Amino acid sequence: MSELTDLSELAKRRGFFFASNEAYGGTAGFYTFGPEGAALKRNVEDVWRDRFVRELGHMELEAPTVMPEAVFEASGHLDTFDDMILECGDCGATHRADHLVEDATDVDDAEAFAPERVADLVADHDVACPSCGVPLADRPVEAFNLMFGTNIGPGSSSPGYLRPETAQGIFVEFPRLKEYARNQLPFGVAQIGRAYRNEISPRRALVRVREFTQAELEHFIDPEYDDPPLERVDDVELPLYSAAAQQDDGDLEHHTVAEALEAGVVESEWVAYYLGEALAFYEAIGVDMDRFRYRQHLPGELSHYAADCWDAETEVGGNWVEVTGFAYRSDYDLRKHGKHSEEEFTVFRQYDEPKTVERATVDPDMSYLGPTFGGAAGDVVDALEALARRDRSAFDGDAVTVEVDDESYTLPVEKTGFAVEEQTESGEHITPHVVEPSFGIDRLVYSVLAHRHGTDEVDGEERSFLALPTGVAPTTVAVVPLMTKDGLDERAREVAASLRAAGFEVNYDDTGNIGRRYRRQDEVGTPYCVTVDYDTLEDDTVTVRERDSTDQTRVAVDDLADAVDRLVSGAALSEL
Repeated sequence: MSELTDLSELAKRRGFFFASNEAYGGTAGFYTFGPEGAALKRNVEDVWRDRFVRELGHMELEAPTVMPEAVFEASGHLDTFDDMILECGDCGATHRADHLVEDATDVDDAEAFAPERVADLVADHDVACPSCGVPLADRPVEAFNLMFGTNIGPGSSSPGYLRPETAQGIFVEFPRLKEYARNQLPFGVAQIGRAYRNEISPRRALVRVREFTQAELEHFIDPEYDDPPLERVDDVELPLYSAAAQQDDGDLEHHTVAEALEAGVVESEWVAYYLGEALAFYEAIGVDMDRFRYRQHLPGELSHYAADCWDAETEVGGNWVEVTGFAYRSDYDLRKHGKHSEEEFTVFRQYDEPKTVERATVDPDMSYLGPTFGGAAGDVVDALEALARRDRSAFDGDAVTVEVDDESYTLPVEKTGFAVEEQTESGEHITPHVVEPSFGIDRLVYSVLAHRHGTDEVDGEERSFLALPTGVAPTTVAVVPLMTKDGLDERAREVAASLRAAGFEVNYDDTGNIGRRYRRQDEVGTPYCVTVDYDTLEDDTVTVRERDSTDQTRVAVDDLADAVDRLVSGAALSEL
């Protein structure tokens, strides 16, 4: 079987994840995390939180998953959050057009192409409908918005959407969040939560789904004064697949953070900093670093807001899967929300000493503007103020013209109250820039399962196991009685209870023979098994078995919690 087939079978059989709503035929793009998967996912989230919230000193919030339409008008999602859809004229099946092209050609990233080019590739390669086999060359490639719509409250007067990313829940609360940060930059705000995208063709298990978990950090900075603490990561070696290497069919390159910045391979110091910080996180949760890379976005892939963007990718089943995006979003988000909401999405930057500056101002004669421009008078005033700040020379003549909603308005300069005045200022309002590492938790869990699943032979039998790091394994220690008689099961339950009281994730397992129980725990990644046997009844010691090596040692029950704690902290079994 292939790696992905093995993984799907293991995930369903052992309760990591499985397709949702199967009793009703299933719903494509939705997965339920079972007992083992929910615990693994939670532990991955906790490692992320330790690294990117607690250790780096950032804040965390939890925002609603439903937000009003106005939020997404401001963010641009209503206009630009689209994928390319192609509908079969014969059977009516709909498909994601760029995926059809990628499956039928050598093109790796058709998503970056314009719809017209995708349509040409469909025609040139005689791409047919996967459902019925009819050629699709004559079918239009159209845009399909990926957001799930809803109504907030009864009726349809308050449209809303399920959020397609957690980031907007942070951006819209910036006016209040800056107060919690005492109006001091830089500061970061993190969030772990669900996001929703109405994918055209969900596929590859947890890789492309319609509901998923993101862990995002929005780091707000002053672009002129705030520098990242590069000394923390200068020597971290990064596996980089640059845009230049991709375009020239080049290879992966390894540079330290310092080298990558000096050579210009990574342009943004902040992005380079987070590439370095994140590497230890991937290693801690069990990503195989031989199947990992950072890939730079090609020019055609860059989001409209991103000045520099890299993806962390893992190799799963022969394909590279994006698990994290690192973007320098500039001031795009706060500027857009400030404009649409008319709230203050800025921070006051205090000068070291007050400055005397010349400011162009207007004080329009409203007794003239009101009768002349009617309801547009207020917008004309706003346009005059903006023009005075931007280009005072526009007021040099007898008349000045401004544009409001594609309409031109001309009025005498004398009616604008234009003047240039000297003002003493103690500071200025600036719109912070944003650095964003955005992690896909579901894809990371999927990658860890793929990378850590292995087979070997123990006592002449093939064994399937998950070599999960102790910090993310769903269960830390399983307690198993050798037999379920003669008081062994009662003593084993007591041992399990004592370990739970000490704070460990414990599984009690007395089903099947002892070898089968070991295999079962190995396959869900439990690092240690504690066996209660007849010697336990004699000398109150137990056997501790280590998953990867299958080595065993005896430990006194009174010392067991301390021994497990030492093992979790990195001690070897032989050191107990």
